Amino acid sequence: MTSPNAQATLAQTLALAVEALRDVSDTPRLDAEILLAHALGWSRARVLARLQETIPDDALQAFRVLVLRRAACEPVAYLIGSKEFYGLEFFVDRRVLVPRPETETLIDAALEWARQRFSPHDTLLIADIGTGSGCIAVALAVHLPNAMIYATDLSSDALTVARQNVERHGVADRVVLLCGDLLAPLPQSVDLLVSNPPYTVLDAIDAGVRLHEPHLALDGGSDGLAIYRRLLAAAPQALRPGGALMLEIGATQAEAVTALARRAFPSAAVRVLRDLAGWDRVVTVLNVEC
Repeated sequence: MTSPNAQATLAQTLALAVEALRDVSDTPRLDAEILLAHALGWSRARVLARLQETIPDDALQAFRVLVLRRAACEPVAYLIGSKEFYGLEFFVDRRVLVPRPETETLIDAALEWARQRFSPHDTLLIADIGTGSGCIAVALAVHLPNAMIYATDLSSDALTVARQNVERHGVADRVVLLCGDLLAPLPQSVDLLVSNPPYTVLDAIDAGVRLHEPHLALDGGSDGLAIYRRLLAAAPQALRPGGALMLEIGATQAEAVTALARRAFPSAAVRVLRDLAGWDRVVTVLNVEC
């Protein structure tokens, strides 16, 4: 990013940043606006309302560093330390995967199922497997006041981040963080299992993601299905009769994951839900008989 002179306006500073980010981001203008707002300590709306004002030297230097890091494909969420998910703000850093908007399809499905099956006075037990930042567990806890949620992760570092988010959103009394492999830490069977497991093949994903986000949260093995095989094999013992399982999947994995699900739950109803972009995104297994 070429340095503007000391009297550069916010508009001029943004224009230079957009050019610097054009080849590495699908949303260079948005990225630049978010990073500039962060450097200034302002809201993005305030930045857009004051584009003809000059930028202070200290903010300009901080912004230039952020743009250089973004130009090296570091996610914006890591640069500003937060990411919005399901209308909630989450702290994130390199210890956890950045929450993606497509995962909101999983939240929608879980909330719909829970509200149809349980009254507000019933206690609902949920397990979020591979919780990462805790975004799924927290979103469900916020929207389901009757739910008790076990959130597991193999990474103690990820659970440290999740704890901050659980506390930030005031659900620490109903979200229990457990360190361990997949379902192993669960103290009892649950009504609903949800998970956004690692499902990518590392060599096939975007370089920026591969360089900066934790491989433990990304690596689905040579075919992207390794965690699904293990999770679905163990899931029948972790679900109560009449329970449900919901798994986020990669856009091309519906056929393979539904086959694994039907093998594990031969009498259950297995369906595939699409995200807002029209891609296969969630496999649901309903009316489980254990």
